[in-house]
Amino acid sequence: MTIDWPRLIDLLAQHVQLSFAALGLALLIALPLAIWSVRNRTVASITLGFASLVQTIPALALLALFFPLLLALSALFGDAISPLGFLPSLLALTLYALLPILRNAVTGLRSVEPAMVEAADGVGMTSLQKLWLVEAPLASTTIMAGVRTAAVWTIGAATLSTTVGQPSLGDLIFAGLQTQNWSLVLEGCLAAAGLAIAVDLLLGMIESGIAHRRHARIWGAGIALALGLALALWPAPQSDKPVVTIGAKRFSEQYILARLIGRRLEAAGYDVRYREGLGSAVVYRALASDEVQVYVDYAGTIWTNEMQRQDPEPRAAMIAEIARWAKAQHGVQLVGPLGFENTYAFAVRPDDATRLNLKSLDDVVRVAPDFVFGTDVEFLERPEWQMVQKAYPLRFKGRRAFEPTFMYRALSLGEADIISAFSSDGRIAANGFVILKDPKGAVPSYDAILLASRSAAADPRLIAALEPLVGAIPVEKMRQANYRVDRDANKQSPADSAAWLDTAISTKTKGKNR
Repeated sequence: MTIDWPRLIDLLAQHVQLSFAALGLALLIALPLAIWSVRNRTVASITLGFASLVQTIPALALLALFFPLLLALSALFGDAISPLGFLPSLLALTLYALLPILRNAVTGLRSVEPAMVEAADGVGMTSLQKLWLVEAPLASTTIMAGVRTAAVWTIGAATLSTTVGQPSLGDLIFAGLQTQNWSLVLEGCLAAAGLAIAVDLLLGMIESGIAHRRHARIWGAGIALALGLALALWPAPQSDKPVVTIGAKRFSEQYILARLIGRRLEAAGYDVRYREGLGSAVVYRALASDEVQVYVDYAGTIWTNEMQRQDPEPRAAMIAEIARWAKAQHGVQLVGPLGFENTYAFAVRPDDATRLNLKSLDDVVRVAPDFVFGTDVEFLERPEWQMVQKAYPLRFKGRRAFEPTFMYRALSLGEADIISAFSSDGRIAANGFVILKDPKGAVPSYDAILLASRSAAADPRLIAALEPLVGAIPVEKMRQANYRVDRDANKQSPADSAAWLDTAISTKTKGKNR
């Protein structure tokens, strides 16, 4: 297991920054609300009810809900509010951390003996003095228990911030899951768990120090936490090279292409950063807002998701229209198509194709009531699925959503009978799956297209470094590169596969130029 220490340390630092910021903000909100709640039962019902309601929402859904909200606000206030990255992650994690702090603080303050409060009144203490000198010290151990719980929850949930463009240890976990690189998953999990345990132990020392009045223990743990945060905030060494951030979605091909682009830009004298594991809508918005400078998308995705188009067009006309629209709406430049298409391709097992005489989606209509449909997690909510349903009256026995890397295995194991595969995926041929024809052309073309943000488009040297990739990647080479990452034995990392692909297409280009 080879660890990329610079990347791990960078992601750990950003994970610490996000977690500590969310926990600190939750404390600033929860403690005053707890004091108010103790003195007003109506407020207590509202605040505790709201915090409990938030806990019923999965953390990933909470992150997703902030995206459209902040997107609307950014339309009103401009770049001052970003719907991506740190801000939505901070807000979602803060809400998630409120309940344990608020509930424990209310419980701790209510458990203070009335006799102690009466004694404080008897010596003429003000409300603020009673709170600071009597109630808070007596409730502090209960409050600290809530802070410890919130800290562990927050550090764990922060791994999900990867999905909205905030770098964290979740980058390693998501990348490992999609490429079936279990050592990478283990690396991310161990780092996140180690961080949570370390913070919990230090907060436990503070809690114990308060309970037993051991000031040295409190100060020691507090200094250790402050030192850890300071190290996380310590600025990384600045390079004299320009920095380019490359985006990628959540499947192997995207990780490989991001690394391929990174190799070309590094060779041209740029430093590169990666924002990986992003959803389709998130990554395009990141490019439009210049938080990501370069990434590869697919013509059909931009056509249906961003442009809200469902009218079929020839491939060349579609790409030309996408280029015009992206430039006019967001200043995004289409560098060009890469030379291959990765469209949705419905696949079945070869024995089923032979036994049931399945050749096209028209044939699937008659067997659909006996079939379970397996898809990636996005497809059933995408316009393309609505277009397929409109063209073919498919009524499946059941539907199951998988992460892309597990979808093919589900078909092999009989957990699904037909899947919405990706045409450039090497696992289709490796498993002998049969791709069904789409005679009605319901699915638009999905040429892989290289996009550059406004700032990247204004850099001729950067565009010149990327232009040799246009039209240079045949689908056969992309399938081979994908399979090098996705196969079960002798797996390669996306970086190694990108190096192989770079050599393969460079050799081909040189051969053509001779």
